[in-house]
Amino acid sequence: MRQQLLALLTRGPAHGYELKQGLEQLLGSAYPQPNVGQVYVTLGRLEKSGLIEGEDVEQTGRPNKRIYRLTDAGREAVVAWFEDTGDEPRVRDGFFMKLALAPLSGLADPIALINRQRRRHLNTMRSLSRLAAAEDRDNKIAQLLIEGAMLHLQADLDWLERCQEELE
Repeated sequence: MRQQLLALLTRGPAHGYELKQGLEQLLGSAYPQPNVGQVYVTLGRLEKSGLIEGEDVEQTGRPNKRIYRLTDAGREAVVAWFEDTGDEPRVRDGFFMKLALAPLSGLADPIALINRQRRRHLNTMRSLSRLAAAEDRDNKIAQLLIEGAMLHLQADLDWLERCQEELE
């Protein structure tokens, strides 16, 4: 959540609840909604590390709120995050380890593992399809997020089919 909050602060100063709402509006309901407590804990850590600065602002009849702004170091961290190409392809996969070790252990049937994983992926695909239908069509970011998740699931389903062909 660190990088996401820093990136949102490039638009200008904001308080924690505004940042939480910004993520929710941008990503839609497909993305796990951020916990406001986690947002504030993360903001505190970002402030301690010098990536953001906070300032208390008085409010009439309400508790003070803390407004955060990006520092130069924070801006550099966002630029570095955008330049990072991300994770390598998934090679260390928990499911694959189960599949590889099941025959050696004698405690699980590899085909049963594949079928259980396939059902899970298909149920997730159905949930994502319902979510896509319910999501605001104008929120292109949320639609792309859902589409990307579905494409990854389809690739996993294809791979499960290949595993089953090889192991039967």
